[in-house]
Amino acid sequence: MMGPKQEAQGALLYEFSLEDHVPQDHLLRSIDRHLDLSSIRRHLADFYSHTGRPSVDPELLIRMLLAGYCFGIRSERRLCEKVHLNLAYRWFCRLDLSDRIPDHSTFSKNRHGRFRESDLLRHVFETTVARCIEEGLVGGEGFAVDASLIFADVQKQNSSNPQDWAAREVTAADAPRAVREYLDVLDDAAFGGASETTPKFTAHADPASQWTAARKGPAFFAYSDNYLIDTDHGIIMDVDASRSIRQAEVGAMRKMIDRTENRFGLKPDWVAADTAYGSSDNLVWLTLKRKILPFIPVFDHSKRKDGTWSRSDFTWDEDNDRYICPEGKELRHTRRNYSDPKRHKAKAGRRQYRSLKLDCQACPSKSKCCPNTATRSVNREEYEIVRDFARLCTATDFNPTAQRRRKKVEMLFAHLKRILGLARLRLRGPCGAQDEFTLAATAQNLRKLAKLKPMVPAVG
Repeated sequence: MMGPKQEAQGALLYEFSLEDHVPQDHLLRSIDRHLDLSSIRRHLADFYSHTGRPSVDPELLIRMLLAGYCFGIRSERRLCEKVHLNLAYRWFCRLDLSDRIPDHSTFSKNRHGRFRESDLLRHVFETTVARCIEEGLVGGEGFAVDASLIFADVQKQNSSNPQDWAAREVTAADAPRAVREYLDVLDDAAFGGASETTPKFTAHADPASQWTAARKGPAFFAYSDNYLIDTDHGIIMDVDASRSIRQAEVGAMRKMIDRTENRFGLKPDWVAADTAYGSSDNLVWLTLKRKILPFIPVFDHSKRKDGTWSRSDFTWDEDNDRYICPEGKELRHTRRNYSDPKRHKAKAGRRQYRSLKLDCQACPSKSKCCPNTATRSVNREEYEIVRDFARLCTATDFNPTAQRRRKKVEMLFAHLKRILGLARLRLRGPCGAQDEFTLAATAQNLRKLAKLKPMVPAVG
């Protein structure tokens, strides 16, 4: 027999528990077990007034943001709708069925105010990293670093030549927030001071974003998301936003290594990275100043493309300060004899070593060496000995292992864009990019904690 039609009826009293309706294996349960926000109110105490109406609980806002970034919900309007409807989100945010959801504008008000003034998102990120260290997920011996391009929230149609944009009469007080942030970081090594090269276009809405064609396709405006990870389990040790140029990304790497040591007392024995980090000054900083082994391919343009011998085909003789060509002839920086041996001592700086014209004219391999010149010259960089040391590191048996572990940072970027949906920024300006990158890195670390240290089901 067909039963009666189900009609929704209001009840005066309900007995309902969110705890009973959230599955025990839900991701948010494992994340909640590792999330420690007990220090937020103390961290923000100086940024709230002692009078006036009570504000929205900052822990609630952070929990909502983390839940959104863990599940790829970056729109704050949509996040409020999800928390309103989803029981698991309500449970994670400590909201009862009758509790009201904060308005989406509350996030912007707090983000542009007390959150940035107190650097709260950085505090939450570092608290999560400390939890990863406590759980034994960070070895601290080997780190990897890389950067990934993230589309900025601007269009090419709303851009112009940098000279034309700079010539416009815009006062800092009347400028948009992203423009004021750009003016504040003009001397910052990660943005304005990273390079003297002028970009082809400047975006009016977000001038700190970089016009780049690094993906070998159509150019676009972007920021670089820089990750420093521990290679044991791929835990993100630090995150930083910068312009999408090599010099800024190298500077971000140095800042992250120093900040990790200052905050957690961890300095790696070795660092793995790609060729973009293999410049001479960066290798000197790693090996001589920080005493870190670089498993980084050397940034080298000495390889010839016309089939003739490159600098690597010549043998360096340290004792006699000379190069030996494959035919056994020597190339010297100077052939002058001094009565004082100290005057013959090699000076700092780039040096050029040349062969004798007589040797090259009679050489049977001249067509393979210098077919278009009378003699052959080889340049030696000021810190070539450091570059040679980096080449020795990449030639060791451990280098394949280091490069394999380095790919974990690339996997994190793939997860960031495909699963968390951060292929394009929603906020503008250097501070907006840093906020989004920090929240996303925190969410990735929390998800990693939930995966590697899941909840143990109770034995009934």
